[in-house]
Amino acid sequence: MKRKDIKIGLAIIYTTAIVCTVAVFSLAYLKQRQLAPEEKETVVETIDPEWSERLTNELSDAPGLDRMDHDIERFLGKWNIKGMSVAVTRNDSLIYAKGYGMADVEEGRPMTPQNIMRMASASKLVTAIAIMRLVEEGRLRLNSKVFGPDGLLNDSAYTNAIKDTRLFDVTVDHLLQHKGGFGLGAGDPMFNTKDIIALKNLPGPPSNEELTEIVLGRKLAFSPGKGFRYSNFGYMLLSLVIEKVTGRDYWEFVTDEVLHPAGCYRFRPATNYYADRNDDEVHYYGPDNVPVEEYNGSGRMVERVYGGSNVNGLVGAGGWCASASDLARLVAATDKYPYVGNIISDESIDSLTAYAKDDKISRGWSEINETGKWKRTGTLSSTHTLIERFPNGECWVLLTNSGVYKGHHFSREMTDLVSDLRARYSATLPRRDLWARPQSGE
Repeated sequence: MKRKDIKIGLAIIYTTAIVCTVAVFSLAYLKQRQLAPEEKETVVETIDPEWSERLTNELSDAPGLDRMDHDIERFLGKWNIKGMSVAVTRNDSLIYAKGYGMADVEEGRPMTPQNIMRMASASKLVTAIAIMRLVEEGRLRLNSKVFGPDGLLNDSAYTNAIKDTRLFDVTVDHLLQHKGGFGLGAGDPMFNTKDIIALKNLPGPPSNEELTEIVLGRKLAFSPGKGFRYSNFGYMLLSLVIEKVTGRDYWEFVTDEVLHPAGCYRFRPATNYYADRNDDEVHYYGPDNVPVEEYNGSGRMVERVYGGSNVNGLVGAGGWCASASDLARLVAATDKYPYVGNIISDESIDSLTAYAKDDKISRGWSEINETGKWKRTGTLSSTHTLIERFPNGECWVLLTNSGVYKGHHFSREMTDLVSDLRARYSATLPRRDLWARPQSGE
């Protein structure tokens, strides 16, 4: 055999070996990527409507996480919290969902990932997302006027009630950013129903439409857009805007057009009394056992968490219940990551999460910091909510069924807990996606 033929043969052998080696390593790489859902390819997954029915505490048991369980249980004991639900996602994969403590002490029901809880002001994020959907559909604009003959809420009863003409300058965006000018000099109108009933000599609690007429008769605390005052009333108004623009009930529209498209199936309107609770809803526990007067002016003394406030009447300001994993799913559907289909555009997401150094609060979210972390909190006497979505794609959601005497300041303690848990256990959390449809044989 000629030397030239030998060289050609060796070249063919070497080339074949290289190609085979590359193929083997490529297959191994692809297999590894399939095992790591947080690194999966850019594919929008088909929503499995049964994902929440499969979640159990046992699914999130994993080697090395028993100490994390202990840390969370110790936190519950320190603050006398009866139960908490925790959900963690990474790059749009649900990697952890577990309940701690009791959902209902009296009935002996332990907390599970399927339990739903009042989410308080985290409801504002839901409402803000719904508004952005309507903006994208061209049914309103962020600079649309809310009141007056050309406003969205142009009912003559509202227009005639206005005494301070600056109210005609209020826009949708002012309400989203708590810049509508509504003050708290007469108390929060969403929580002082008893006082309003007495002041106006009403036969019972006013509807939200009647409450709007009452508040529109007051003077603004500042000109719209020229100040900031956290306003539950403003987000209740956004709920009325959604109803007016769509011609549909707020709860119905948001469920059909926002939550279900996002793959969220355990959101429910909050109720005011234990007897009226939703399926899988927890028992709530206040920071004290002191009876309070019922919100509707009946004169009855009730538990603070059951009848002390009209939680359902908060609608888009604080009236939703949900599971922690459903809340995490909503964030995944509005975060620009493509693996869970986003229900609003990148431009809308940018509007909700824009960082502004001088603004105290964003649209829907509580805080957007300079590093790109998104935060949303919620507080009632019966519950605390924390959502923290980090720049690396990790999101933690915590919900409790117990109020703490520190009120909204308790969110700082929850934030510290998440910080500690991430530092100690983030690397230990399993690589998987609990949202994914099970493969045959699983």
